Amino acid sequence: MNAMVSIIMGSTSDLPVMEKAAKVLNELCIPFEINALSAHRTPEAVEKFAKGAKENGIKVIIAGAGMAAHLPGVIASMTSIPVIGVPINASLDGLDALLAIVQMPPGIPVATVGIDGAQNAGILAAQMIATGNNELADRLIGFKESLKNKIVKANQELSTIKYEYKVN
Repeated sequence: MNAMVSIIMGSTSDLPVMEKAAKVLNELCIPFEINALSAHRTPEAVEKFAKGAKENGIKVIIAGAGMAAHLPGVIASMTSIPVIGVPINASLDGLDALLAIVQMPPGIPVATVGIDGAQNAGILAAQMIATGNNELADRLIGFKESLKNKIVKANQELSTIKYEYKVN
């Protein structure tokens, strides 16, 4: 089994956020890999990864970064593979990371999800791959249906809560 998605983070301290993408990919049966690479501390390793990702079978890269948050953009500058940036709340409530990732120069796009939004990054990566994979597209439909069912169930549970002035 070869990885189709690569989850990259600047530090293992980002794992509690980034593992949300891993859980989605795992649930959807999409092979993935997880690595820590730093745009500032291991730039040569980042370059080797980014330039070799396509020939290694990677279809989408999910890159999480906090603070200076250069990792997604640096990777995107060295590959034609779609990169999804996950801003991580490491300082300034994650706004510094969000702005660093979303404000890329022309020609170097990075799809960007919300702060700590690794789950959405996993779903987006799956949707990108599913454009050419009908089996995965069907699994995504089921996944999204399960999200709907969670809300239906939550409303059923809320209906059992009683208050004197609650009308539903």
